Order: sequence, then structure tokens, then C-alpha cells
Amino acid sequence: MKPHEVLQDIQTKFSDLLKNSPAKDVERNVKAMLTQGFNKFDLVTREEFDTQAQVLTRTRLRLEELERRVVELETQLTSQSAAKSV
Repeated sequence: MKPHEVLQDIQTKFSDLLKNSPAKDVERNVKAMLTQGFNKFDLVTREEFDTQAQVLTRTRLRLEELERRVVELETQLTSQSAAKSV
């Protein structure tokens, strides 16, 4: 066997050994318990959080635009009223 094949064989055997070990079962059980525990909380994924943050940013920008527009229209209305009263 070539050295590369020997290392590959050792790696495969070691992986198989770990797959069948009690440590793997413990890891699976811990992951299942954590998943079950986290499901009880009202959590969101990072992707959902980032999406909502982007929506909030766009909404905030739109609100600022609309506020500027209202001030502009109020100014126009005030100046038109002043011009009519003269």
C-alpha cells in the first residue's frame, strides 16, 4: 500500500470507530435536548433577524422621507395662505 492509502484507511477506520462510539450517542442526545429546549423559546434564525432588520431600515428611511414631504407641504400651504391674506 502507498502511504496515502494507509493514511486514508486509518482515517476511515477511525471515523467508523467514532461513529459507533458512545460519545456520538451522547452528542446526538445533547443536540436533541438543546433543540427541544430552544424550541420552547420564541427565537428566530439569524436570517430572519437580518431580514427584519433590513425591513426596519427601509421603513425608517421611508418614514423620514414622508416626514420631510409633510414639512415641505406644510410650508407650501403656509406660504400660500400668507399670500392670499395680503
